[in-house]
Amino acid sequence: MSDATALPSRLLRLMLIDADPVFRLGLRFGLSAFPDIQIMSEAPDGETALQLLASRFNAMTSGTSSGVIAETIDPPNPNLTAGIDLIALDIELGRTNPEQIQGLTLCQQLKTQYPNLPVLLFSPNADPLFLAAAEQAGANGFCLKSAELPDLIGTIRQAAFGQPLIQAPRPSLSVAPPSTPSALVLLRNWRRSGNQQIDRALTEVTNALQDLSLSPLDRTILSGRYRELRAARWLLNRLLDTPILPEPAPAAPNAQPLIRSTDTSSSLPHSSSLISPAVNPSPPADLQNLQSIVFDAVFANLQTSLENQTGVPLEIDILREDKKRELIYLILRKYEDLIAELRYSQAALDLLEQKRSMLLLDLWQATVADFFGRYATVEVHGTAIEIVNVLLQDGSIVEPAILDKIPGFIELLAHLLFQSPIVVDSTPYSPGNPAALERAELLLENLLIQVANAVVQPLLNRFANVEAIKQTFYDRRLLSSREVERFRNDLSWKYRVERYFNEPKDIFESQYRLFTFTGRGIQRTTIYTPRNQELAELSGIPLVVTVALETRDAIAPRVRSTVAFVGNGVIYVLTNVIGRGIGLIGRGILEGIGNVFQDDRFSRK
Repeated sequence: MSDATALPSRLLRLMLIDADPVFRLGLRFGLSAFPDIQIMSEAPDGETALQLLASRFNAMTSGTSSGVIAETIDPPNPNLTAGIDLIALDIELGRTNPEQIQGLTLCQQLKTQYPNLPVLLFSPNADPLFLAAAEQAGANGFCLKSAELPDLIGTIRQAAFGQPLIQAPRPSLSVAPPSTPSALVLLRNWRRSGNQQIDRALTEVTNALQDLSLSPLDRTILSGRYRELRAARWLLNRLLDTPILPEPAPAAPNAQPLIRSTDTSSSLPHSSSLISPAVNPSPPADLQNLQSIVFDAVFANLQTSLENQTGVPLEIDILREDKKRELIYLILRKYEDLIAELRYSQAALDLLEQKRSMLLLDLWQATVADFFGRYATVEVHGTAIEIVNVLLQDGSIVEPAILDKIPGFIELLAHLLFQSPIVVDSTPYSPGNPAALERAELLLENLLIQVANAVVQPLLNRFANVEAIKQTFYDRRLLSSREVERFRNDLSWKYRVERYFNEPKDIFESQYRLFTFTGRGIQRTTIYTPRNQELAELSGIPLVVTVALETRDAIAPRVRSTVAFVGNGVIYVLTNVIGRGIGLIGRGILEGIGNVFQDDRFSRK
């Protein structure tokens, strides 16, 4: 239709009038790649558009700011354009609301009030009636909403600079109804372009956040910027989602995946049974959006304090704040790599539970290798020891003590990979439901904290008092050998209490305790989950604990009622019998004393 590469000599300023927020947002993203075109204002209906235009005219003539609506609206000067070079108007504006100004009526009104202001009509299809109506309304241009971006840009430029464009659309476009994939090409292009720009900005912010010398204020500002960018990307993908339009197919069946970790430490060397015939599907947009929402919420919470507020010692308490945050960031990234690897390998839902321990162990191993450095060494008694090789030997200790006790690991994976419903209080909730999102966020945060504890535990077992380790990782308050040993003893007692009392109590009460991030730090919460099978398998001291709890529940109410009854009786005796008796005696004494004083006074007379 026109050449989009022919740049005009000055900035082209648009006013967009369209009731569809998806189209307005998509057009704004699409035009952001062209510095010579700028959307100055938007309006969802004709009334708002006329008010904005009148406000801009009055502001230009009176010298006030264009963003302030004048109290009195004077007739506009037709020789002015209010800082607008083109109005882009939906021809179907107001079709769902008869009380609003219709698109063609608004076009006629605009050409009457502002004859020097070009109007470009957007149409959802190439209906000849629309074309004839656009000519009759005096429009300067006519373009399909489904047009390719270069054609759309060229049409905007030509209409803005006085070249008449009321002509029959291209045959290739006129035969494509809006429900066909060709009508969605523009939205897909806008979404891709917008995602590229947002990803570039996210990379810059992420790199800046890695600077450990940032002040708390700068870190807070950058974190807010990060959340805004992630929210913008989610909104873009949500609003411009085109599920019926397939992405370009890979060049060959054996093409490399679009998302795959380049770090061999995060691969799944033992997961061959999870892999079906090699394919490379691009994950659907709704899956990407769901994962993005959950990960963004957790990442936002990570920007606040990570101080332990639970009263229960955690292994990560030994770390400095920056190292603690770095470790949890790393686990979140490794977990994202794990999901991408499972998605690429076409993991089957029914096999995830069988591979639960292996997947958690792989996540732990990959994190240990990256956090400490695969080839990092430390000198102990004059001997250089590779840290990672030693720490990984404690996998058989970490797995039953921490990893195997992480609740909801497979449920969260299935929710993010397959959009399986997530169960909250015995009720399944579909993906996107607020209750499901909140539960997924809790499960992910607990997973990150527990895996982080599992990473630090072998360090405390193997290299707790090595000076190089202390200076690199430890909080300054825990550098002395005495504080380190006290910390280790507290952890040891914590696991005894958890094993013999808290865990059987939680099983008996059908609940899990989860660690979660809040604005004030790490806190603990509980979620309801039936645990009848675990309750039936209890034995030894844990079983005695549950029996003691049941006995207390059976006896305590009766004892309390008996004590209350006896207490009420004692109070009655004290107040109504003894109290009244003492009161009568006291009254008698006072009356006797009064009589003595009275007799003495009479005798003196």
